[in-house]
Amino acid sequence: MEEVEGIVQFSEWQKLDLRTAKILKAEEIEGADKLYKLEIDLGFEKRTLVAGLKPYYSQEELENKNIIVFTNLAPRTIRGVESKGMILAASNEGHEKVRLLQTDSDIEFGSRIS
Repeated sequence: MEEVEGIVQFSEWQKLDLRTAKILKAEEIEGADKLYKLEIDLGFEKRTLVAGLKPYYSQEELENKNIIVFTNLAPRTIRGVESKGMILAASNEGHEKVRLLQTDSDIEFGSRIS
């Protein structure tokens, strides 16, 4: 079967570990005008993430929000903070609007997205 550019094979999709989580705490990162340091609960562990959500959400709006997280993304240090995952969000083409992806009702944190 010929591979088409931009098409992902199912076996590649299966490598992604997407999970439900809850934001426990959102903190400022000194000198960062777009970034928050977030503490999240995956049900089976707590993690720290760095997310560029400051232009779109206040700290209070983020705390206790249920989210979707890409959990097996390689860790990356951003502004001195190790980020272990990525929050999924939708945005328009110009990034004037960004909205977090969420489940349509309550489900246990750490539930796998498939």
